[in-house]
Amino acid sequence: MTYWVEVVPTVKANANVRRSCGHHLHTPMFFFLLNLALTDLGSIYTTVPKAMHYSLWDTRDISYTGCAAQLFFFLFFISAELFLLTIMCYDRYVSICKPLHYGTLLGSRACAHMAAAAWATAFLCSLLHTANTFSLPLCHGNALGQFFCEIPQILKLSCSKSYLRELGLLVFSICLTLGCFVFIVFSYVQIFRAVLRNPSEQGRHKAFATCLPHLAVVSLFVSTGIFTYLKPLSMSSTSLDLTLSVLYSVVPPALNPLIYSLRNKELKAAVRRQMTGCFQEQ
Repeated sequence: MTYWVEVVPTVKANANVRRSCGHHLHTPMFFFLLNLALTDLGSIYTTVPKAMHYSLWDTRDISYTGCAAQLFFFLFFISAELFLLTIMCYDRYVSICKPLHYGTLLGSRACAHMAAAAWATAFLCSLLHTANTFSLPLCHGNALGQFFCEIPQILKLSCSKSYLRELGLLVFSICLTLGCFVFIVFSYVQIFRAVLRNPSEQGRHKAFATCLPHLAVVSLFVSTGIFTYLKPLSMSSTSLDLTLSVLYSVVPPALNPLIYSLRNKELKAAVRRQMTGCFQEQ
């Protein structure tokens, strides 16, 4: 007697289970959360491991090429994070204030285009800043008073008037950052107005508990970053520069997973299902 084992249906069943476990995560919010997670990981891995290496091996050396690469990737991920936070705020605004138009304004193609625009703009900004900064001659030594390569610290070492070109580019980038921040604040004002019209007290509490931490982290990120790049030289000190750099380069990427992901019940439930047998045959 010959026994046959049906392999193909089982494989199809497992594939269907995997799709059923994650189909509700195929939404614009989780798509942008994935992109934001990539920027957080990138910005952290660009600066923190090298800083730990400095502390453990008691060295402060970094090559010229390594410094340029670190600056490029740091600006790339930080800029992409700001643009993605702005897009995610728009996503929240549409879902709360214009729910009937959500599918039209934030379709899969529109989300892909917005994410691509965020990454492309971040790449262009970081490329221009890195090229301008490292085209300047350094005549005031080669010691940076920072745990990673940062534009203000590099400009302090330059003695060429060409640094005005980089300052102009910095002013443009700061205006772009302020524009994103104003858009975020305006969107949250509209969201809060819509939430206050909600008759459910529990719904209002949930909305405020979700939106206020987002706004607080974005405000910390933007305010400390702008102050770092605009503060006068008379206010510059090693301790102040280090504190400000940590506040805008390390703290927001470390808090984003806690605020956007770990507090999201739907995401935690999906991960829990994946870990407790989502790939088993049902």
